[in-house]
Amino acid sequence: MSIPNEALQKLVQEIETQAITAQREINVVKAAVASKQRDVRMLELTSTEVKQLNKDTKVYEGIGKMFVFAPINRVQTRLASETAELKSDISSLDKKLHYLETTHKNSREHIDQIFKSSAR
Repeated sequence: MSIPNEALQKLVQEIETQAITAQREINVVKAAVASKQRDVRMLELTSTEVKQLNKDTKVYEGIGKMFVFAPINRVQTRLASETAELKSDISSLDKKLHYLETTHKNSREHIDQIFKSSAR
């Protein structure tokens, strides 16, 4: 039992479209992960610098175009929560990346199988 050429061609085209879409999304997710990792690194460096300050040192946070005094404890808490949130985002992006890579790999394998079976 063989599948007609038009049906095979349509099937290959659909799978190829799925593979291309997955590859594009992989690139987007990798860029997002890299950006978030950069942000985590900056937050960690800032947190390290703030921890080295004396308790009586005045710390200011940027809000729009102005700077507002903020207690060191509040700044450290904000930095820690932002870091945790970014790490959570990175974790979910890594899961999405794994799913997309699996989808891409499976699409390529299906295309190879179709070509091998049609060559017989």
